[in-house]
Amino acid sequence: MDGKGPQTLCDLCLAQVCSRLDALCRKGADGSMSLIWAPLFPQELADQLLQKMVTKGMLNDTTVGIFRNSEKLRLRSASIRYCKVSAMAFRLALCPHRLLELDASWVPGGLTGADVISGLASNPDCRASLQMLALNGLSLNLESPEEDSGVFIGFSSLQGLKTIHLVNTDLTDDVLEDICTLPRLETLDISCSSVTELNALLKCKNTLRSLIAHRLYRLDTTPVRLLFIFTQLHALRHLDISYNHFANDDSERRTNGDETVRQLLEAGPQILPSLVSLDISGRKTIDDSALRGFVESRSGLVFLGLLATGLSSSPVLSSHENLKVTGEANEKQLWEALRRYRERECFVKEALIHLYHLTTDTDKPQPDMLKLVVEDMRSHPESPHVHLLATACVFNLTTRDLAEVMPVRLMSATVTQLLHAMETFPNIQQVQSNCLMALCNDYLLQNVPFDRYSAAMLVIKWLSNHEEPTLQRIAVAIISILVAKISVEETALLSNDISFMKLLTVVQHKAMLGLVDPTLKFALSALWNLTDETPTAARNFIECQGLELYMEVLESYYSETAIQQKVLGLLNNIAEVEELQPDLMDEDLLEHILSLLQDSQMLVEVRYFAGGILAQLASREEAWTLDQELRSTILEQLHKSIMTWPHLEQEMVSYRSFRPFCSLLQTYQPSGVQLWAVWAIHLVCRQNASYYIHMLTKEGLMELLKALDTHPDTHSDVKRVSQSILRMVQEQQSPCEVTNSQTEPGKS
Repeated sequence: MDGKGPQTLCDLCLAQVCSRLDALCRKGADGSMSLIWAPLFPQELADQLLQKMVTKGMLNDTTVGIFRNSEKLRLRSASIRYCKVSAMAFRLALCPHRLLELDASWVPGGLTGADVISGLASNPDCRASLQMLALNGLSLNLESPEEDSGVFIGFSSLQGLKTIHLVNTDLTDDVLEDICTLPRLETLDISCSSVTELNALLKCKNTLRSLIAHRLYRLDTTPVRLLFIFTQLHALRHLDISYNHFANDDSERRTNGDETVRQLLEAGPQILPSLVSLDISGRKTIDDSALRGFVESRSGLVFLGLLATGLSSSPVLSSHENLKVTGEANEKQLWEALRRYRERECFVKEALIHLYHLTTDTDKPQPDMLKLVVEDMRSHPESPHVHLLATACVFNLTTRDLAEVMPVRLMSATVTQLLHAMETFPNIQQVQSNCLMALCNDYLLQNVPFDRYSAAMLVIKWLSNHEEPTLQRIAVAIISILVAKISVEETALLSNDISFMKLLTVVQHKAMLGLVDPTLKFALSALWNLTDETPTAARNFIECQGLELYMEVLESYYSETAIQQKVLGLLNNIAEVEELQPDLMDEDLLEHILSLLQDSQMLVEVRYFAGGILAQLASREEAWTLDQELRSTILEQLHKSIMTWPHLEQEMVSYRSFRPFCSLLQTYQPSGVQLWAVWAIHLVCRQNASYYIHMLTKEGLMELLKALDTHPDTHSDVKRVSQSILRMVQEQQSPCEVTNSQTEPGKS
């Protein structure tokens, strides 16, 4: 995840190929895909396409089939980590390639190490070319190397191997013996495996440069024997004998390991003379004097793993500025820990605990640290402990204005990961709380690209099941912004889920108590946006007794301008839907709204929305079911009132489209109805000319305005405003184009 700068053209093209894979492929008899036409891909591009498919979660038995064409799509470095690929699909799609590297770690669905090795060994090219193999988390299913159809099945059949990763596997002593016969073996990771002794390492003592042996929980070897083996590894430069300090393993094995570390530290540089990197994280019984002697006697040391040892603040480290250390003494050590230990949950948790405390109240942007936190969340998608700590750290690293100076792509990935955490751990209150607090950031919600529809659904469903006041306020605030940023189509989908009417319950509760607080305002804004040009939502609102509640709110919050504006805004949305207008034909309601329109002491922000409701209802004489005198009064007062409204500088309203205005701009409409419509259009065009003038042209309102201007019966006041709008359009220096990325501002 590169959070800096825009995506490359290559990356965008590969994403496009992935999104259109169905159209670009045909399916074979076995259901696997193959490209209908494939050019000869540059080799690196084939690797990148495979990786993009993995990243997007779309690599499986069907899609991996495109790589059966090994002449046009030539893979060299392949990763199918976490992808559900069967043994047969693996053999047919990946084994024909002349691979240099393969990562088949954590593949679900039954693929075994034996499947991988036999498949690779069936290709003579792979037997010689493959240099790196990772099978972390797989069942090796290799009790001992054996013959398969005349082909020797064992790691040693892949003679080119230099690097092998077998973390969390059922690795046995016999298989380790086989591995150590490889003539070019340089790096071996057997962490958390089931080996019981390490004598086999003596077979590769002249080639092995890196040994990673974290938490060998079944190791049954004395400290003296272990130290002897280590002393024979003449080429060894990196040794990792760290331990999971949270594990409840056999205390004797832990003690033996600690004793081995102590003896190694005190043995002097004649032991492992080439060693430049040592990791003893999690070894809590080592004392400072042993560490000091080791560091001072090794001038070439470049790395020390000291997380969860209590030694990372040792004074001896301060005199070695170029020495990289994993620990908890400072942010630099924690950054190193999060980077190196991404797949070790025990150390990720330890580092995140200390990072949280170090970043509380921070005002320093740390994009590199945030990137590591997000990547560690991805590496442990089902760990509640990691996500509880990581989401708290995300909040610290993005709170206040910190998010605004982070790379946009990094923030997009961060938001996506927060939403994943909410969805994955719905019953862990603290994870939910952390995510909501981190998401409640205006910059994030308004400017960072992510799936806002899914986010809105997720938060609304959370709101439906929780009552905690502080988090309820945060959730409602998030919803109110998100629903203003999604499309009309997405709003319609959202409104199909009646759970969004939980917002009405929030309004009702606040109104019963007579409260005026942010939660009430956010809830009213969210409902206003949800019903905007969405008849289904407006109908659901009415069916849930929303109209009765809003009539009460209008009366009880008469002096609260912000509340009145939001309530009237939603009633405007209902009034725009012809089939719902009969629900608003209530004499008491309309007389109350008329009184708001006429009240010269009331702010224009309120009178404007009152006028909008009345204009929509009075525009359809044939549908008017109340007293005609009331309609005449409304039309008269509309015109009279609007003529007293001042010009507004601040933004008061926004529109997704001008479609609801079309019927109001007809030449046969009464002047009060026409005047309200042109005044509204003039207002938003003056405040955001490029956006709304484009909308005027696109939706055909220019013709309606011109017709009003030229019609002999049009009132002079209406003509004057119409002409002003037409002049604004003409004054644009170039045609107004609004890019696809521009989104409509929402009601607030």
